[in-house]
Amino acid sequence: MNYSNPAKLAILACPGGEAFADKVIVHLKKVYHRSFDYVINGLAKRYDMQTEAVIQQVNFINDALSPPQHFHGKPTQCRPPHFKVPAKFTLFPNGEIKAEILESIRGKNLYIVQDVENHCPVSFNGGDTKKVLSINDHLLTVFVAVDAAKQAGAETVTLVMPVYPYARQHKTKGREGLTAARIGMILESLGVNRIITLDIHSREINNAFLNMRLENLHASYQIIRALSRMPGIFDENKDDFVVVSPDTGAVDRNKFFASALNKPLALLYKERDYSKVTSDALSNNITEIKLLGNVSGKTVFMADDMLGTGGTLLKAMRFLKEQGAGKVICSVSLPLFSGDAIKYFDDAYREGLFYKIIGTNAVSQGELLKREWYTSVNITKLFARTIFRLHRGLSVSSLLDNRDVIVKLFQNPPDKG
Repeated sequence: MNYSNPAKLAILACPGGEAFADKVIVHLKKVYHRSFDYVINGLAKRYDMQTEAVIQQVNFINDALSPPQHFHGKPTQCRPPHFKVPAKFTLFPNGEIKAEILESIRGKNLYIVQDVENHCPVSFNGGDTKKVLSINDHLLTVFVAVDAAKQAGAETVTLVMPVYPYARQHKTKGREGLTAARIGMILESLGVNRIITLDIHSREINNAFLNMRLENLHASYQIIRALSRMPGIFDENKDDFVVVSPDTGAVDRNKFFASALNKPLALLYKERDYSKVTSDALSNNITEIKLLGNVSGKTVFMADDMLGTGGTLLKAMRFLKEQGAGKVICSVSLPLFSGDAIKYFDDAYREGLFYKIIGTNAVSQGELLKREWYTSVNITKLFARTIFRLHRGLSVSSLLDNRDVIVKLFQNPPDKG
């Protein structure tokens, strides 16, 4: 895509993804504005022109190539497109859902945003109907939105889903389905070209796709930034901090954090009884925990991709405290807090089992934000930058692997005040 014609970028929000999409668009406009200024200043310097004259010529080209509703304001200033595509989602009495796109998207690169773990009431029928949807309802909303986009002539369709649905059903232990893979195959058959998600539970899921791409983003920079801002928690020059992997499946993730923080890595090994189904935080299927490493008298940091009922994490934190750990801090990229998880974590916090939980705003949080033990980090800027780079045909490698920015973070540490 030619940079001077950004109007082909369009964002459509499903009912569950409305709040997340609005935050992404705010950052997207800022990213567009910075890039616009950078390009304008470069052109003005190269061709020895006045900045205002360059802006006017670029805006003239934009106006000539795009429908008039995409640009507004004076022709001598940066005018980012509105990006968001109006749509109407109808919920019928029998439960059926219909998506209707209210302006032309023919030839556009459409990004459909959905939060499948949004358990707050969402609006249908122009705001007249509000309903709490299950993950299956949210997923069906995605299906009808994608179909409407393809019928309306979108050139490409990219799904922005911070939580990949059914991601924990990525392998079989018996007569089970590979539902995570099947969801992707359904989306690909509908015409989805790419999925942008956050810390997918297993990279094996990507192997099921034929041509569809999956961009798996990571919140490690945002989490480490929040960690480094906690007073008295992290000191590069002391040896009283250890990173602990909560299980063998999270070793790679925690090894990354240990390497980035330049701290030792320990491991919790868990025996499980897979005949038991976890229904809440008190009925997990862990039968035994063993620690490889030393946590006595140290601040412990654990990172995991998602927190469901939270039983596994609560049991791990209790075990670490029994082994003499000091403050226990956990990060989760996808803080689902299913069922009564918040209540159980309230009880555990009062008991002193942990100090802080760091989570992202990849899912709607509501009550969680009121808890003093919870710290939320914003990852919508990361998604906005990814969308912008993909649309311009630029590399996203620096966003997928953020080691360099983490190094710069410790070279210029944030103010902890």
